[in-house]
Amino acid sequence: MKDKTLAIIAYCTIIGWVVAYVKYKETTERSPLVRYHLAQALGVFIAGLAISIVVSIVARIIPSLGFILSAAGLLPLILLIFGIITASNEAQRPVPVVGKVFENKFSFLN
Repeated sequence: MKDKTLAIIAYCTIIGWVVAYVKYKETTERSPLVRYHLAQALGVFIAGLAISIVVSIVARIIPSLGFILSAAGLLPLILLIFGIITASNEAQRPVPVVGKVFENKFSFLN
């Protein structure tokens, strides 16, 4: 698969991330583009999980905020779309909000 394709697939659910990761590890010439987007996508998935946990705890404590807090569940989807657009342009720009945090965090991707 092309590097651009693998970078885009990394953002398409956690299964897509695993497929892109396995293909990335199989290649002898590892693309920095794919590595960057694997890290960004994993960061978005982790941030999405954290947001989900926090929102459900707060919604249990203050049920009247449940409807408003459910909008926070859209944030990971929006970040994934930003990542897909960046990957399709073959650029290495961090995803807004959480991208800088996860830029060089996952050493197992090297």
